[in-house]
Amino acid sequence: MRAFQRLVGAVTWIATALSAAGVLAALAFVTYGVIMRYVFNSAPTWVDDTVGYMLVGIVMLAAATTLRQGSHISVDILTTKLTGKRRRIADAWSMLAVLVFSIVLIVNGWQTAMFSKMLGLNTTGNVEIPVFWLQLLMPIGGVLLLLASIEGLLRIALGIPLPHEQHLEDAE
Repeated sequence: MRAFQRLVGAVTWIATALSAAGVLAALAFVTYGVIMRYVFNSAPTWVDDTVGYMLVGIVMLAAATTLRQGSHISVDILTTKLTGKRRRIADAWSMLAVLVFSIVLIVNGWQTAMFSKMLGLNTTGNVEIPVFWLQLLMPIGGVLLLLASIEGLLRIALGIPLPHEQHLEDAE
């Protein structure tokens, strides 16, 4: 289990680092675009499209780390009141839902990307790139989420606290 946790931790760390680099690059591009538009009155046409595409990658690459940290959006009005076995069941149900969703992302994302590649589709607008490059971010994000959800389910099955539960225990 420790080896699998280290693997998932390393893979999600790399993905999150790429996501963070994407955030910094997007910030730089937006800053450049604003300066060019308002200081030099020469707005670059590629900035908005590029940053929009980057946001897809930023989200897909960081989603697994967010799941591992217990920071995904959730309706926790009931689950925060649960303890013991009931809390573990709710956590397992949540991880199982993410696992199923990640499989859908992987399968449908891959099929969609390959279909777009087969048709030779490109994005429209000021930045024209093959659509399948962007669509491949779905199965990549799906694989990352799949790894994180399997890790979460294994932790639950073995009685190991989830990372976000460890922070709660440390605070008590």
